[in-house]
Amino acid sequence: MINVSAILLAAGASKRMGFDKLMLDHHGVPILQHAVNLLTSLPVYERILITSEIRAAKILLSPGIRLLINSHPEKGVNRSIQIGVEAATGTHYLFLTADQPKLETADILQLLEAADENPDRIIHPLIKSKPNSPTLFPGSFRDDLLDLYSATSTGSNDFGGRMIRNANRHMCITIEPEYPHNFEDIDNADDYKNLI
Repeated sequence: MINVSAILLAAGASKRMGFDKLMLDHHGVPILQHAVNLLTSLPVYERILITSEIRAAKILLSPGIRLLINSHPEKGVNRSIQIGVEAATGTHYLFLTADQPKLETADILQLLEAADENPDRIIHPLIKSKPNSPTLFPGSFRDDLLDLYSATSTGSNDFGGRMIRNANRHMCITIEPEYPHNFEDIDNADDYKNLI
């Protein structure tokens, strides 16, 4: 049996958006709150949220979520991954991004079921023939995930787990979701307009 540490990465600076996209309204609540609600709903071993102090003060957290603050979001998503993996105690790591407000629990269950059947593989959805988030890594990649930040300290720190996934395609299992549109993310103003 696997124990999944679900890690919600929500400390990014929204550079491409120009303002805090995670605080934009979607059905009456911030986009980040949708992600937190999804995290709360998942049947996993532990739930970890990594965000900024400012954002943490604007959302509602259930008692089952462990809050970790990334005080330097400008250092990129790899720093948040490092914080999350260092804190996680599960056998596997499920990384969720906070800018996919359409995602539902059922979408994630497909990934968790695939991980149960393939505990040594990287699991991720495939949308329009392209790898997408969320991504689930087995514990055998713990050191690789921890090394992401230091390995890219002289370059971009915004590649996240894609670097590991792309370097280990033979270890990946892809899931074609029943509702691929649920996996759309919000990167710019046009994406947000399409969402609402």
